[in-house]
Amino acid sequence: MNYRYENRGPSTTSNPLRILEVVARLGTGTTAKEVSDALQMPPATAYRVLNALVGDEYLARTSDLRGFALGHAISGLIAAAAPPTVPAAARAVIDAFRSGNRFAVHLIMFRNAALRIADEDPDYPLQSASEMLRYPHASAAGKLMLAELGDSASALPKGPLMKLTEHTIVDKRRLEEVLAEIRIKGEASEINELEQGSARLALPVRRPNGSVGAALCLSGPSERFDTVCEHAEEARQLASGLAPFLF
Repeated sequence: MNYRYENRGPSTTSNPLRILEVVARLGTGTTAKEVSDALQMPPATAYRVLNALVGDEYLARTSDLRGFALGHAISGLIAAAAPPTVPAAARAVIDAFRSGNRFAVHLIMFRNAALRIADEDPDYPLQSASEMLRYPHASAAGKLMLAELGDSASALPKGPLMKLTEHTIVDKRRLEEVLAEIRIKGEASEINELEQGSARLALPVRRPNGSVGAALCLSGPSERFDTVCEHAEEARQLASGLAPFLF
C-alpha cells in the first residue's frame, strides 16, 4: 500500500494518528525515515512526533534503537475497543436461562468506567443500545456500574445529565441517593428511564475479589416488570455461576 497524503496539510491532531497507522502497517522496526517518506512529512516533524508518542508509550523503540513498534498504551486502546470475550460455556448457560423465559436477558460488562455489550439477547435485541452505552445514569446496568465506582461523579459528564424520558434521573444529588441504595440492595433497576415502555433489572456478576465486573440484565415491558422481577433469584444464581467463566 502506498502511504501518500499529498492533499493533507500538517495537523497537530492528525500527525500522531497517521504515524501510528504507518507503524501498525509496516510493523515492528519501522524507521523514522520510513515514516517521513510514507507521509511526505518533514524529518524534523516525524522525529518530534515519534519521540512524543514514545514518551506517551503509544510507541516503543526497538532494542537496537533504530526503529519503532506499537507500545503498550496502544494495546490498551485495542483491548478497550474490542468486544468483550464471552466463553462458549458462559453463553450456553445464558442461553439455557433465556430458553425458559419470555423476556430479554443481556450480559453487560464493565470496562474502564464504561459499559460494553458482551452478550445481547438475539430474540429481544437492545432497542436503545447506544443510549445505554453513552448515558449510564439512565440504565439499570449503568447505575450498577456507577454504584460500584463509588465516586460516580468522575464517570458522569461535568454538565447536566441527559434526560432521555420524563422519568430519567437528571438531578445528581438524587442519583447519588439511588446509587447508595443500590450498594445496599446489591441490584439496580430502571423503569421508563432509558426508553419509555421498557424496564430492566441489573444483577451483579462479581470478580474473585468481590468487585462487580458485569451486569446480568433482565428486560421487559414496563407494565410487566413485576413478572420479570419474579425471576430475580434464579438470575442471581446464574450471575454467580457465570463469574468463574468471565473472571
